[in-house]
Amino acid sequence: MPTRIFLAIVVAAAVVVTALVLRERGEDKLALEAEAQALIKDFGGSLLGALKGSIESSGPVEAVAFCNKEAPGIAAQASRQSGGWQISRTSLKPRNPASAPDDFERKAMSDFVGRIAAGEPVASLHHAEIVEHDGRRSFRYVQAIPTGELCLGCHGSAIKPDVAAKIRALYPDDQATGFKPGEMRGAFTLSKPL
Repeated sequence: MPTRIFLAIVVAAAVVVTALVLRERGEDKLALEAEAQALIKDFGGSLLGALKGSIESSGPVEAVAFCNKEAPGIAAQASRQSGGWQISRTSLKPRNPASAPDDFERKAMSDFVGRIAAGEPVASLHHAEIVEHDGRRSFRYVQAIPTGELCLGCHGSAIKPDVAAKIRALYPDDQATGFKPGEMRGAFTLSKPL
């Protein structure tokens, strides 16, 4: 077999294999995105329901304490039940320094800020990517969280003095105030090792 024909066959085979791998990865990415979105729906619903219940039963001051103590546990439970996902929240203006974004999350949310300025609705913003770090691949997913009416009592501009005092006591480095309805409050952030 002449060398040119052999090389053409090898190159064609490599192209076919590469195309199949990329197609499979694309399908995997779509499945992972759908799974991440379902997990966010469940986690967000659990968190919102628990917060509403706390406000109704104990008032907004105690709801701040509830968020401080219980919200991380709700995220940890959602992660344990997820089948290998790490589920949490972050923000460009975090309340808790432990929830500050990593570089990937910061880049995604900064992109969201530009897209919001261009007119995209906050609720539609998400970013998904398969990344490699220290030789390990993982799927990362970030979805913007719009500021809802319920959020304004602790994250808005007109926070009641007793609520503000509780926030300062629990979060002395708080940056998470001054939001208006519909603005990006932060983001759900999920990752899964591949």
